[in-house]
Amino acid sequence: MTIHAGQLVMVDLPGPTLDDDTAQYLQDHHIRSVCLFGKNVENETQLRALCHELRRVMGPHALIAIDHEGGAILRTPFWPAPPSAMALGAADDPALTRDVHHALARQLRSVGINWNFAPVMDVNVQSENPVIGVRAFGADPALVTRHALAAVDGQTAEGVASCVKHFPGHGDTRQDSHLALPRVERSREELETTEFAPFRAAAQAGVPAFMTAHIVYPALDAQHPATLSRAILTGLLRAEWGYDGVIVTDSMGMRAIDDHYGRGEAAVLSLAAGADLVMALGRRDAQLATLQSVTAAIQDGTLPHDALRSSVTRLETLARTFPAHAAPDARHGSDPALFRTAWARGLTTVGPATPPAPGSAVTLVARREEARENVSEAGLPARALARTLASLYDLQTFEYDDAHTLDWDALRAEGRTVLLATAGRHRQAGLHGARPHLHLCLYNAYSVLDVDAPALVSYGTPPEALGAVTGWLRGETPATAHLPYDRHRPGETTAEKRPRPPST
Repeated sequence: MTIHAGQLVMVDLPGPTLDDDTAQYLQDHHIRSVCLFGKNVENETQLRALCHELRRVMGPHALIAIDHEGGAILRTPFWPAPPSAMALGAADDPALTRDVHHALARQLRSVGINWNFAPVMDVNVQSENPVIGVRAFGADPALVTRHALAAVDGQTAEGVASCVKHFPGHGDTRQDSHLALPRVERSREELETTEFAPFRAAAQAGVPAFMTAHIVYPALDAQHPATLSRAILTGLLRAEWGYDGVIVTDSMGMRAIDDHYGRGEAAVLSLAAGADLVMALGRRDAQLATLQSVTAAIQDGTLPHDALRSSVTRLETLARTFPAHAAPDARHGSDPALFRTAWARGLTTVGPATPPAPGSAVTLVARREEARENVSEAGLPARALARTLASLYDLQTFEYDDAHTLDWDALRAEGRTVLLATAGRHRQAGLHGARPHLHLCLYNAYSVLDVDAPALVSYGTPPEALGAVTGWLRGETPATAHLPYDRHRPGETTAEKRPRPPST
């Protein structure tokens, strides 16, 4: 078997169509795997045509991947939005999670996408985690395990390969690996009971794929992040846990890798560590550097042929098991109702939260703009949320930004119900000592820790989630779920108790 570097490399595309130059590039380098992003997506018809062209160019072993987690992590605004993982964890009904992921996979299969980089299997034990948060099902390993495996079952049943991430766990970090190289300073025993538990169960269940984390775990490998660590990918995942599915890296363009290694060097290290597929995203020159380094390592024996043949076989098996054929499904039409129900099932109240009476005088306090921060949901600007609530109340709106210091005593003294809406966690002066009558926590569920007030938590702001929120405000939709973390001890992990080393 002749092995080409392109068989071991995943790339992204420059736009929404497969231009002749890119098609030739894929063929010349024997590339069989691509990851799609928002820049590649315009509408359903266009996306189906793009996937058809990709399969024609890359052949029957084409792997067409996307991040379609639900909640904030969606590239397809033309489809109804599935709930975030934490909304499903709050509802804690694995059957509902399975049904949602059946539908989520049907969306992808209808256009020919055969690989979904979901579900997130991280145990979010760090309340200040800047990148996982509501992308995780919760802070309890058992809860995360049952929901993540239900999600895998739902996607598998619909013919879409799932990929659990970010192994061996991104839930106990205060840094985002898109921007820095985090460390998790936990002992092996602590990792066994928390981060490892869901991933070990996934390995035993034979899930289709694992995605690696760009994080250093000194208890496992003091030198290399997991993506580049043979002790973690081969020693732990392959040898100890017996996993023989596909291992794909997270994007090698993230600064956790890009700031510390050359693209080519990192690609060779990851394949030598036991990864099957390197995600070489970004500029064409960075992709070519990866391909050239991997080619050289194949030719000089740095990467053993037996191991590479096993990787190619795993990838081809994945593509055969989950072919990239577009298959529209009549059940697609019932999915919007399912998603609306699922978002409503995740509604959570904290404290004695009650909605203002219909037609009453309400002051909405919200940020003028909610900027998207990397993978986080941007949230709604104050004016958009005001339009949503205007039909419910005698509404006035107070918009604030980082420059404002809010006078909560004065706001409450007006005799109106003060309703604070947040998306992210904003600890600037404006929210210091915030005392609204009701807090609408519309995205980051940990923002209830910053505001001393009764709260309603929705875990997201797409129209389906806002419909559930307004239903609760009208008294029509009950909030029956529970926070999937202990708000009295939200970040009290052993790792947090010991001093942290300087960031790398």
